[in-house]
Amino acid sequence: MKRLMAGRKVASVLAGCMAIYVHHQVLAQTTAPGALPEVKVDASAEAETATSPVIGYRARNAATATKTDTPLAETPQSVTVVTRDQMVDQGAGNLQDALNYAAGVRSDAYGQDSRTDSVRIRGATPDVYLDGLRQSYGYYTSTTRTEPYTLERLEVLRGPAGMLFGAGTAAGVVNMVSKRPLQETQREVGVQFGSFGRKQIQADLTGPLNADGSLSYRLIALQRKSDSQVDHVPDDRSVIAPSLTWRPNAATSLTLQGLWQKDKSGSSSQFLPWEGTLLPNPNGRIPVSRFIGEPGFDYYNSERKTFGWQFEHRFNENWRVRQNFRYAKNENDNRYHYGAAFSGAESWDATDPIFKRVLGRYYDSYLTRNRTQTLDNHVEGHFETGALKHTLLVGADFSRQRENVWGATTFDTIDVYAPVYGHVDLPARAPLPRTRQRQTGVYLQDQIKLDNWIFVAGLRHDRAVSSAAGSDEQKSSATTKRFGLMYAMPSGWSPYVSYTESFTPQSPRNGQIFTPLRGEQWEAGVKYEPKDRALAFSAAVYDLREKNQITSPSPNVYTQAGKTKTRGVELEAKGSIGPNLDLVAHYNYTDADEQIEGLPKHQASVWAKYRFSIGGVSGFSAGAGVRVMSSFRDLQFGVGPRVPGVALADLVFAYDTAQWRYALNINNVTDKAYFSTCLSRGDCWYGSRRNVVASATYRF
Repeated sequence: MKRLMAGRKVASVLAGCMAIYVHHQVLAQTTAPGALPEVKVDASAEAETATSPVIGYRARNAATATKTDTPLAETPQSVTVVTRDQMVDQGAGNLQDALNYAAGVRSDAYGQDSRTDSVRIRGATPDVYLDGLRQSYGYYTSTTRTEPYTLERLEVLRGPAGMLFGAGTAAGVVNMVSKRPLQETQREVGVQFGSFGRKQIQADLTGPLNADGSLSYRLIALQRKSDSQVDHVPDDRSVIAPSLTWRPNAATSLTLQGLWQKDKSGSSSQFLPWEGTLLPNPNGRIPVSRFIGEPGFDYYNSERKTFGWQFEHRFNENWRVRQNFRYAKNENDNRYHYGAAFSGAESWDATDPIFKRVLGRYYDSYLTRNRTQTLDNHVEGHFETGALKHTLLVGADFSRQRENVWGATTFDTIDVYAPVYGHVDLPARAPLPRTRQRQTGVYLQDQIKLDNWIFVAGLRHDRAVSSAAGSDEQKSSATTKRFGLMYAMPSGWSPYVSYTESFTPQSPRNGQIFTPLRGEQWEAGVKYEPKDRALAFSAAVYDLREKNQITSPSPNVYTQAGKTKTRGVELEAKGSIGPNLDLVAHYNYTDADEQIEGLPKHQASVWAKYRFSIGGVSGFSAGAGVRVMSSFRDLQFGVGPRVPGVALADLVFAYDTAQWRYALNINNVTDKAYFSTCLSRGDCWYGSRRNVVASATYRF
């Protein structure tokens, strides 16, 4: 019944979309749908900004590294932008899929974990932001996985960003930029069919609502019904994301944004033991699809509701003010079983007559309710002092979060090779201490230009309070800074050096309070953008240090490490080679401290898409990519087994007309069974198997 109601809800939204379309046609009296290509050309003629759509894979501007609309070639820190076109071509179904080809990123640290996006940057876990505001201050149960269909781009800022965001780990920030209302009419509806019974319908409609264009809208709706590579684990989703922009004049804009998302899933993370996955077991290998929970009983469901706004007013050509706000309400209701592979003697049942066949398993049942309010205000000014040209940013941001959790845990065993289901012990959930977190920060940044020299300096002060019911408040404060120096040569080469810091108050987990993380990084690099070519190259070396990083010797158990250190080299290329060939490539070398979760020292990827004609008919394209990582072992809690290196291939075939796009995406073409990681505590995680998705999109 609930699924039927969700289906009716999305169907009514799609009907509403059509009503908006008809109403707009009457008001604007636009031309026939065949005019769509001209609309796209007009849109591309506008100056690119840090939030506007990008045609192709190479973005020129980004805001995450400075909170101002700054060219990447003038930003003295490593930033990777994943555009909407790249996400579509590569068939990204989630955030970690979208980051598979991003420099400096380990996108699938825990494989295809249905509960969260397991992304690592330079050996640490980044904080995830949406439109410059942090999504969540807790663990994965505090938010719902973002649907990439709602995003215009992803901006990955590598390295500490505490001066700008306050709450940002030493890894950096993944800032997701939402699709926003456009003043050009663009509409599409599409369907997808694919592996694991995937069926999806989606719609994205935007354009002006009145004749003068002062009001424009965007409405995104999606519904998916799917299974996953693990038996009895669904991947169902419903999304509605409306937004409205009001531009009363050329100087002022207000965008209202809302989102409702409901996911019905399970835990694809089975926490399987070394023996039977990576290492030999007398009973053979445990299948990738093996489910050790209880069919029809286990689930992992979440619901997210948000509302916020983005306001900007320009006083004159040189001064403007912005305010971003979001209120988010998230509920995560889950109960699932997982293997006790990390718990030593409890891993395998000692009474098992056939050694290493009956696996211990835990049962977790948690209800998490989280409320978050985030607000960022800043003033941006442009002025000159003699020969110096300044872009000044002065701001203050605030965040408030409260979380209530009810939970229960129990333990039993299961034959992992021939599971017999139906043994369910259902303990009652008990309330955990309620937690709260508050943070206030003020910041000042100046971007200075002197001829070809670019200097960036910033300072920020934060105060944070974390508390758990029944415990004393933990108060902390810190001052973080950054500076960067770059020389932009007329030839297109721009060498730079930068220093950045991070300060990250930690949200309590299971009532446990943690000391804030502190990090610092030195980075030196060079960026190159050849003239009259739609290409960008970058190279960077870095030394990154952090203290108080949280580790997990077993699920729901957390400790804080001492000082950790990571050094590395990153190379990246993005853009177009000629009019028909798009390219993305990168190489990472990462030398991480043993206290940090195991990472491959070498990672590389290359993706290329070529457009061509067949028999005089244009619109065809084909793309291929290869992702490679070297072998590695985890040394956090002892010596783990060596995880073999792997090379994975991805393909896309597409045909585009003025109104239709047909595509076939195949990720992990050879259906390679591999391991994303095997932790030294005892458990292994399978990577994503082959995933085939056929799609058809109609634009009108």
